Amino acid sequence: MYVVVGANGRAGGEVARALLERGETVRVVLRRREQGAKWTALGAEVAVASIENAGAMTDALRGASGAFLLNPPPVSGDPYARTEELGAALADAAKRARLPKAVILSSIGAQHKSGTGVIATLNRFEALLDGAAPATAFLRSGYFVETWGEVAKAVLADSVLPTFLEPSQKIPMVSTIDVGRAAAAVLCEEWTGKRVIELGGPQDWSAGDVASAFAEVLGRPVAPILVPPEQRAALLAEDGVPGEVAAALLGMFEGIANGLFMRQKDSEHRRGTISLTTAIERLVVPAGR
Repeated sequence: MYVVVGANGRAGGEVARALLERGETVRVVLRRREQGAKWTALGAEVAVASIENAGAMTDALRGASGAFLLNPPPVSGDPYARTEELGAALADAAKRARLPKAVILSSIGAQHKSGTGVIATLNRFEALLDGAAPATAFLRSGYFVETWGEVAKAVLADSVLPTFLEPSQKIPMVSTIDVGRAAAAVLCEEWTGKRVIELGGPQDWSAGDVASAFAEVLGRPVAPILVPPEQRAALLAEDGVPGEVAAALLGMFEGIANGLFMRQKDSEHRRGTISLTTAIERLVVPAGR
């Protein structure tokens, strides 16, 4: 039986679905019981717990063959302080539950302690979870293609792709479908000790490539438009992103621009199979095509 934390999020949901498709027994951990109906319908067991509650998480992890753990994207407060709280609680719960195996979502670039904004929280998260289970794998994902769904409405309305990434800079990107499949596969593998697995899509892509994929799906030109750094904080504020979270996000884009969003040579490298166009097509229909 495998436990999945964050099943109602982008990555966690794909991990749970991938495990169920493999015929595995799955227990999803949710904050509220009413969130579990769709998972019960799919055949998963539902546990209710908050990640920061080590006691409740211990109960949720008890009896598992392995678990998928993550540090949820920050929505308020200090992302770095929040990471300390959640990482310590999850590590405590894993040890108390005697969890034998953990796959922990991280990010490419997490080898850097600083200079990468919100990605630096995952450097600390890895440190806090290191050794929490006898077999531990840190799955360092590329930039989620599904993140571009946040600007899909602008693409549909104006045929422009606003981007904080320089349009020609290729970086590791990956669909969360591939993240789910990779995490499920690793959970079902046997190993001991620590692994670092870096995951990208079939190839690295740029914001310009993303615009081209939107154009292919929509059947009309789409132009990538770089948002100047001096305008970004105001745009995030307009979207309701709190100041501390916005600063961490902007630090990530600065780190990417500075070349810190790079794979480590001594880690395991894997690539998914979902094409950029396939991933973008999933974003267009929900956005109101």
